[in-house]
Amino acid sequence: MKALEITNLKKSFSSNFFLKKYDILKSINMNVERGEIYGFLGPNGAGKTTTIKCILGLIFPDYGNILINNRPAHSPEIRQKLGFLPENPTFYDYLTAGELLLFSARLFSIPSKKSSEVIKNLIPMVGLDGKENVKLKNFSRGMIQRIGFAQALINDPDIVILDEPFSGLDPIGRKELRNIIIALKKKGKTVFFSSHILQDMELIADKVGIIFNGEIIKEGKLSELVSHSVQYYELIFSNIDESRIRANNLSFECKEENYIIRSPEIDELNRVIEFVILNRGKIISVTPTKMTLEDIFLREIK
Repeated sequence: MKALEITNLKKSFSSNFFLKKYDILKSINMNVERGEIYGFLGPNGAGKTTTIKCILGLIFPDYGNILINNRPAHSPEIRQKLGFLPENPTFYDYLTAGELLLFSARLFSIPSKKSSEVIKNLIPMVGLDGKENVKLKNFSRGMIQRIGFAQALINDPDIVILDEPFSGLDPIGRKELRNIIIALKKKGKTVFFSSHILQDMELIADKVGIIFNGEIIKEGKLSELVSHSVQYYELIFSNIDESRIRANNLSFECKEENYIIRSPEIDELNRVIEFVILNRGKIISVTPTKMTLEDIFLREIK
C-alpha cells in the first residue's frame, strides 16, 4: 500500500501584479511506499519545499492529486497522523522545551496523562535530556532542530515529513537523527525528507527522487541507482614490461611495482585484460568503482 501518491502535481506563482506566472512545479509524479525512507533531493529553488507544502495543505496546488494512505491529503483524519518539521522551525521564545511539547500535544487533543508520558520519552530520544525546563530562547540552532523533531513525533504519526532535518546539526547530532529515522522505519513508520546533505541521504534512504526545475528527473531505489551506475573499472596488474604497455597506447599509473588502468567502458576493460593475459602478466584485481549519490545527482542535473 502506498503511503504517499502524487499525480500530475502543478503549482505556479504570480508576480509583477499578476502579469507574469512562474511555474514552480511541473507535473510532479511520485510514489512512496509504506514503511519506506524516501529522500527528496534537489538544488535550491528546485521545488522541494513547495512540494512538501502542497502535501501538507499549507498551499494548494493548481492541478493534480495527492493521496496519503489512499485518501485525499486534505482529509482531517489523514492530517491527524502526519508529523512535520519545517526547514527553519520557529517557536515561542519564552516556552520551555517541555511546555512546547505539551502545547503541541494539546493541538492533537492528546490526554494530559498520555502526553506527559510521551514527552518523557521524546526528550531523551532527541538528545535533550535534562533540557525540558530550559526556555527555547536559550537553545542553539541545533537544539531547536532537535525539539522541532520531537514535536513532529508528538502525535505518533504514521508519516513523518522532514524539510532539511539535518540543517544546523553537528556530526554527532546528524548521526543521532539518522538513528532515530531508522528506528522509526523499524516501527513501520514512513519517513519523507528533503536534504542537501547527500552523505546523510545515502546512508539511510531506501528510495530517492531527484527534482530539478520543478520536475522529477530521476527516481528509484537507492541501491539500484548506485549499483547500476559504474563510474569506471580499475584493473591492477604486474609482471609486464612498461614499454609493451606504452606501445599499446594504454594510459596507466604505477604504484608499488604494479600498473593501474582505469576504464569507463567494459569493452575497453576486456581488451586490456586480454592484453595482460597474452603478455603473461599477473592480474591482481579488477574493481568496479560505483558512482555515489553525489555523482548521480550532479550527472542528472547537468
